[in-house]
Formats: sequence, C-alpha cells, structure tokens
Amino acid sequence: MRHSPVIPDRGSVPLAGGAAPGRVPLVAVAHGSRDPRAAATVAALLDQVPLDVRVAYLDHCAPSLGQALHGLEEAVVLPLLLTEAYHSRVDLPAALNEARAREPRLRVSYGATLGPHPLLLSALERRLAEAGVPVGDPGTAVVLVSAGSSDARANAVVAGMARSWRRAGWWTVSPAYASAAGPAPGEAVAALLRAGAPRVVVAPYLLAPGYFADRVRREALEAGAELVSDVLGPAPELVRVVLERYDAALRQPLPLAG
Repeated sequence: MRHSPVIPDRGSVPLAGGAAPGRVPLVAVAHGSRDPRAAATVAALLDQVPLDVRVAYLDHCAPSLGQALHGLEEAVVLPLLLTEAYHSRVDLPAALNEARAREPRLRVSYGATLGPHPLLLSALERRLAEAGVPVGDPGTAVVLVSAGSSDARANAVVAGMARSWRRAGWWTVSPAYASAAGPAPGEAVAALLRAGAPRVVVAPYLLAPGYFADRVRREALEAGAELVSDVLGPAPELVRVVLERYDAALRQPLPLAG
C-alpha cells in the first residue's frame, strides 16, 4: 500500500527492527466484528509488527483472549482499542485474571490502549492526504468521528484530540460520535456548513471497516461532507504505536485488579 510521503510524523518512536529470538509474545486484542473486513484489517496491521504476535477478539470472532493465551508461559497483552473505556478497564482485566486462574504459570504484562497518542493524529492526516486533502488546509473543516462510548471520559479524550488538531491550521476540527453520544457525524457536518465552513471533510477515528465505518460514511455524505477518508487500518503510525505500547508494557505493566 502506498502512502503519501509528505506527512510529518509526530513523536519519535523507533521501530523495534526484526523479531528477536526469545522476545515475549504479543497477544493483541481487537474488538471483533461480524464484518470480515475488520478481521482482515487487523491481520494486515499485525502482519507488519516484527514480533511473535497472536490475535484475540472480545466479541464476534475467534479466538478469544483465553484461547490465544493457551499454552503460553508469558505474554504482553495489548488492547487494539483507540480509547480507554469499559473494555480496557473492566472486560480485558477480568478476562486476563480468569486466564491466569486457569493457567497459574502464565505471566502477563498488560499494556495501554493504542490511543490517545500523537502518532494517531499523523495517521489521520495520512488518510486525509491520501484522499486529496492538504494537511492543515485553512479552508477545510474536519469532523473527527470516533465510535463513541458510554464512558464520558473516552468521549472527552476524542474532544480533546479535536481541540489539539485545530492547531494544525484547519478551519476548525469538531468531534462527533457514531454511537452513545452526540453529536452524530451528520449533525456535526451540518453544523459546520451552517457556520460557514468552506469545505467539510470527515476523518474516522476507527481502526477497521465495518458497521460504524459504513454508517459514518453514509451519514456524513448525506449531510453534505465533501469526502470521508479511510479508517486508520494498517497505517505505519499504528505499527509504531503498537511497538511503543509493547515496550512500555514490558517495562511497567498496567495493574490488574484481583
């Protein structure tokens, strides 16, 4: 896949290089979807990670976390989630504690969610640039759309990302949510057009294609958005974030209750 070379990186996260013998296996846990495009996208991302990687899913897909951990004596477990909310705070720690109870020899280092991270803004810019949108164009308003969460803290993080991204030079950046919170993508697009934005584009803060991505695209275009960029998918910035989270989990794993 070709990517635009003009997009600056945020941060300085070196790639870990080739998979070194003896490195602790990585178990990457994605949300899961009935849409086969989602699992294919997760596989395309993890295929670029130079580690011994196993994938697990929270819902809709196999293997489960317990199945992915079976037979391992040690693992780094990372949530392939873009915000910290119920899944990363409650579901995954509970599943890990169950796995440790079944396999007492298992040593687990639990890592942070992918987002928030400055490199994810670079990945969003990459996707917009691939769609023909100059980064930081002062004549373009951006709607940053996440899946949305019942956890207000996760939605507040996305709103904070939008505020931070305005500094890149855009006409403005507004947050929106595909579910559980407002405004919805179409509402945010319509509000910007009413406010006089010369051009409105939508940047999905979503890992993979599926129900939410399709819904965001449909609602945004119906409301008058000029275009909707692609999901983050296997962008190289995400590979770098995965490696950073992996190394951080080995150095200082997050605590697991229980």
